[in-house]
Amino acid sequence: MDNYRSKYPNLFKEAYWPWGPIRARFKLGDHEPRRDKIANVNIVPYIGEKWVLLRLEDSSCEIPGGTIEPNETYLDTLRRELMEEVGARLISFHIIGAWHCQSLGDKPYRPHLPFPEFYRLVGMGEIREEQSPLNPPDGEKVVTVQYMTIAEAVNGFVKSGRPDLAEVYELAAYFKADRGLV
Repeated sequence: MDNYRSKYPNLFKEAYWPWGPIRARFKLGDHEPRRDKIANVNIVPYIGEKWVLLRLEDSSCEIPGGTIEPNETYLDTLRRELMEEVGARLISFHIIGAWHCQSLGDKPYRPHLPFPEFYRLVGMGEIREEQSPLNPPDGEKVVTVQYMTIAEAVNGFVKSGRPDLAEVYELAAYFKADRGLV
């Protein structure tokens, strides 16, 4: 574990996300946290050797995923978010870890979500592009879905000020190669 911490220091250091406000710490692991504690899910998607990332209206890069809706499983959420944000279908999903989050707010983001402690599950997986992103009016505005090498994806996140997401992509690429995934 210490090897991962030293190789991916931005991913494993405590994060403060002002939009919550939330304190979060990434925990490596291929098992899911308690399902009733999962509030969000993200995927580092790939198609063959290309990695997928989102370019938003403000030109920042983002990882696909989002908040679990009432009565959704995290896989249902992934499928919905991939269609909304990427226009793609989920082929496979492998958990690589989760951000263990502590809300500093006075109420949950949405009433059905766990509070004040919850997890943002993170995995990697193969997807298949099927259509243009749906871009629902209440979601983040995806301007471009980009398919690139891992080095280009990492560079995009670093330039967007998200070295933690750059390292999530690097970690996913390492596991993909290590596990011999397509």
